[in-house]
Amino acid sequence: MEEINDILLQRRAKMEELRQGGDNPYANGFVVSHTTEDVQAAHVEHDAAALEGCSERYVVAGRIMARRDFGKAAFVQVQDRKGRLQVYVGRDNVGSDAFGVFRKLDLGDIVGLSGVPFRTKTGELSLRADSIKLLTKSLQVLPEKWHGLTDVETRYRQRYLDLMVNPEVKDVFLKRSRIISLMRNYMMEHDYLEVETPMMQPLAGGATARPFVTHHNTLKMDLFLRIAPELYLKRLVVGGFDRVFEINRNFRNEGISIQHNPEFTMMEFYRAYATYHDLMDFTEELICHVSKELNGSMVIPYGGKSVDLTPPWDRLTVKEAIVKYGDVEASVLEDREKTLEYAARIGLELDKNIGHGKLLTEVFDEVAEPKLWNPTFITEYPTEVSPLSRKNDDNPEVVDRFELFVVGRELANAFSELNDPIDQKERFVGQLAEKEAGDDEAHAMDEDYIRALEYGLPPTAGEGIGIDRLVMLLTDSASIRDVILFPQLRPEAR
Repeated sequence: MEEINDILLQRRAKMEELRQGGDNPYANGFVVSHTTEDVQAAHVEHDAAALEGCSERYVVAGRIMARRDFGKAAFVQVQDRKGRLQVYVGRDNVGSDAFGVFRKLDLGDIVGLSGVPFRTKTGELSLRADSIKLLTKSLQVLPEKWHGLTDVETRYRQRYLDLMVNPEVKDVFLKRSRIISLMRNYMMEHDYLEVETPMMQPLAGGATARPFVTHHNTLKMDLFLRIAPELYLKRLVVGGFDRVFEINRNFRNEGISIQHNPEFTMMEFYRAYATYHDLMDFTEELICHVSKELNGSMVIPYGGKSVDLTPPWDRLTVKEAIVKYGDVEASVLEDREKTLEYAARIGLELDKNIGHGKLLTEVFDEVAEPKLWNPTFITEYPTEVSPLSRKNDDNPEVVDRFELFVVGRELANAFSELNDPIDQKERFVGQLAEKEAGDDEAHAMDEDYIRALEYGLPPTAGEGIGIDRLVMLLTDSASIRDVILFPQLRPEAR
């Protein structure tokens, strides 16, 4: 620590020396004409002979990431948002005064420079600088072996440094941005309207989850950070927007793991005059489109294995999946007591008063979900665990709903919407009873939403897709923290 502090003091001394010499260590107004990628692209096919005498001048700016000094000259690697480029800085080219300032620069400093392209004796495309200017003095020291850092939490805390020195990390977030753009464009091409709904809501609705609570001083009322935009989006369908979508944050006051962050990104969308079967087809087409545009393939690597996204994807009911992966007869699942006995045999410790529907989902989560590697739609969820879904016409014990699973985790949840206001109110009443019994995640009663349904919600299907988990899948990232720029962490130890 003392050595690092000494280096910081040395850099601060250099900063003051530059100031006293008339050089602003935090200059502004430097105009950039090209990126490092522009230079590389323009001359990728030009050899040394072709570049000899080239007069095309480039003005670039970036951070000094590496440096080799040779007395009256030096080579530096300058990094900008597009990549790196080698620059030759010679005293005879930039002048004695500028070279004197340059010699005081450190790794991590940000510079602006201009020059013409050439190739070195080893064939590396470089710029021969004819001017160089310090734009920002770095007081901290770049890590020498960041790749070997074992404390991944430090990488998450200091994401700016992680992005600076790890190109593969930066690439994940470039891909994340592209994935969201591809999804947004796909939705708009299919006539969906992008909207924004409240992040702070008087009732926590649209999902079963524990909310974050805040307080509005002027209104003197508690508000909830939204756990889902569902009920507001469906109000818009009632109002006549037949196809709507939103890409935004949800907040759930729950645990943190490699799959869960309290603040996460979803794309939720609703389509009138459609069923959950239509959305299965649409989801398959959407994700295949994004994968092909991003990775150029339907077969992608994940966790040392491959995932085959080639359609059509498997479709199983909850019970079929349990039978397939749980070594149990289908008849057992039709009887609550027998299912409870089976749950005990596989190690589940459950309340003996648990409903049959909730019991089946607990068993499914245990025996089937982890084994769903390639994309699989799971359908016929119990009505008991689906308070906003439409009951199946042939079997009211289940709803018209699916969840999409890939690499053993849920990626999307969708259903044909419950648009019967009387049925919906009865379900809310049932949820209130569960809340009074101690279930913090039970759904609240939303009288205004009931009123909206009374005006008439057309037959509608809706879906939520977890953006973070989709990015994990398409970038072969093991943890949700690897795809969120600033994940939630415990307070830093002091």
